[in-house]
Amino acid sequence: MDLETLFGLEGKVALVTGGATGIGRMAAEGLMRAGAHVLLASRKGEACIAVAEELNALGASGRATGFAGDVGTEAGVDALVASVREHTDTLDILMNNAGTTWGAPMGKFPFEAWQKVMDVNVAGLFDLTQKLLPMLAASGSVDDPARVINVASLMGEREIGDGAYSYSASKAAVIHLSKIMGKELAGHCITVNALAPGPFVSRMTAFATQAEDNRDKVGAVVPLGRVGRDEDIAGCVLFLCGRGGAYITGAVIPVSGGLNVMAAPNIFEGLSG
Repeated sequence: MDLETLFGLEGKVALVTGGATGIGRMAAEGLMRAGAHVLLASRKGEACIAVAEELNALGASGRATGFAGDVGTEAGVDALVASVREHTDTLDILMNNAGTTWGAPMGKFPFEAWQKVMDVNVAGLFDLTQKLLPMLAASGSVDDPARVINVASLMGEREIGDGAYSYSASKAAVIHLSKIMGKELAGHCITVNALAPGPFVSRMTAFATQAEDNRDKVGAVVPLGRVGRDEDIAGCVLFLCGRGGAYITGAVIPVSGGLNVMAAPNIFEGLSG
């Protein structure tokens, strides 16, 4: 079995929400280089169009198309579904990456920070997936299921990220939803898995990773000694979307450099026998 058989996506169509920046863009480039036609959608449609042009200039075997799409409201989801149907008759891969966050200390965290974050990160993700189910189910088969990848976060699994209460809770919900949907959609020949990334250089984490010295400080805390790179996301996505991931559903992949298994210090270290 050759690499093209395992990881090639020639002829596949993928939708990546929040695809203009960060993890979405990393995934989009990987999918396109593997041969897929990648649809990029985010609230900033012009940015998606610009990124699609950049990706198409790489000379890869796939291609990219960018347009506006907002998953923060029901009307926005309906409009995005209509746009997808205007660009393609088939859909093999859905990557729910669009997300938002809100940070404030305990005692000052506003009520409205919950509704906005949960609408985008949970309700929008779920509603978009269910409204695209007919297209996904039509593309999937027992040997080659359609794929859904939900972008969660390490903060949805571990007690970190103080001040991002609604974000962390929303990502925990994404993880649980991914497992539920993985069970329910298997019979429709659709796999559903989640990524739980740690620190990556992105717009959302720019405050901590944009400057090189800050990035080095963050990386020093990671067991594997660095922040995530583009290929770390692209590799996971290609695995889940290619033949290698055809028998996996309901899984949560911690793309976090080992932060997911960090434990408290050994309280018995240094004791004599």
